[in-house]
Amino acid sequence: MTGLAEVFRKEWSGVLASLVGFLGDFHLAEEVTQDAFAAAAERWPASGTPANPRAWLVTTARHRAIDRIRRERVLATKIHLLLPDATTHGPGSGSEADGCDRSVIKDERLELIFTCCHPALPLEGQVALTLRALGGLDTADIAHAFLVSEQTMKRRLTRSKAKIKRTGVPFAVPGPHLLRDRLDAVLAVVYLIYNEGCRGRVDLGDEALRLGRLLVAQMPHEPETHGLLALMTLHHARRNARFAGADMVLLDDQDPALWDQDQLASGRTRLERALELGGRGPYVVQAAIAALHTRRPVDWPQIAVLYRWLAGLTGSPVVELNRAVAIAQAGDPTTALRIIDRLDLDGYLYLHSTRGELLRRLGRADEARTAYGRALRLARTTPERRFLTRRLDNL
Repeated sequence: MTGLAEVFRKEWSGVLASLVGFLGDFHLAEEVTQDAFAAAAERWPASGTPANPRAWLVTTARHRAIDRIRRERVLATKIHLLLPDATTHGPGSGSEADGCDRSVIKDERLELIFTCCHPALPLEGQVALTLRALGGLDTADIAHAFLVSEQTMKRRLTRSKAKIKRTGVPFAVPGPHLLRDRLDAVLAVVYLIYNEGCRGRVDLGDEALRLGRLLVAQMPHEPETHGLLALMTLHHARRNARFAGADMVLLDDQDPALWDQDQLASGRTRLERALELGGRGPYVVQAAIAALHTRRPVDWPQIAVLYRWLAGLTGSPVVELNRAVAIAQAGDPTTALRIIDRLDLDGYLYLHSTRGELLRRLGRADEARTAYGRALRLARTTPERRFLTRRLDNL
């Protein structure tokens, strides 16, 4: 079953994207994709994994979909005989006025992202549904990304799917003139995939970078696509310095010799292009902050100014937390602690770990232990737990 799990991780989104395009119905596509993987779990242990697993899964899912549609049409025909004046429509007959030739976007996974990010859904619903469809993140991962409980995220996903079914939201690849309307959600999806990669799923980090490059090629005049790719590239350049074995390494303690200088140069070039295009959006600002992080010495006052600007653009409490960190690094932990203590982020690990660090710097060791202990209870990865345990031991 380990082999099937690997196939699921690699192929789920591609199979689902193919079925969404074939059927124009997200709910049915998801169901028959699940059926195909269930069939694989039943048959492959005995028959062996096919040479082309995706082709097998797509073919199986299509057959399941066709069988289901035929059964529904037979039933509809029988009802039609009972009700001669009734008009029936088979699955997939709804209008797809905002659709276009699938050749507009050349990558299946990017197609699926743009398809799921339908503006008829609320932005958070678009992002959550797309992350679920991509298969790389389960509901718990998505809930963690949104800083909500798993049950809350399940309800959001259920509401989004119910609205799709109720209102007949067409699942088709949008035309070129509609891509811009979906860009904010698409950028959010790609960045959340990258963030999950930073937590240890290296394959997700690489996939997010690949999608970022495709986005730039698809929409080369949008500064935020360049900003997102710059941001991810600059972060990715430091990946080898972020961990020492199973231990996290903070920015101040990282060895710059371990940074990928080619990727840093690429990220800065991409940021310059975003600024040339007039970029002042949240991803461009975050990329500028990431670029400043790679300069020595780090200009923490300037980073704090940029975080204040970013907070105005996003209204995000996480951005305010990062601004507080920059203020503390610039030499004012008291002001930083005041900012943190008014943030509503009790379920966020990094609020408590940052609060513990500030309390430690201010000589309030008992309160620091409490904050670090709360952070440790929220930790989800081994490097996080090891880091926080060391902090507690040092106190």
